[in-house]
Amino acid sequence: MAQPSQADELLTRQLKEALALVEVKVLDHFIIAGNQALSFAERGLL
Repeated sequence: MAQPSQADELLTRQLKEALALVEVKVLDHFIIAGNQALSFAERGLL
């Protein structure tokens, strides 16, 4: 199963915070690994 790295989680958090400054809401972040996909929203990581 695809798993987010610490770098993935940090980048997502930083992008979410930066985009909030210009009123853009991040709805999800997907990681694709081969034929597997991971949704941050589904995992409660957003």
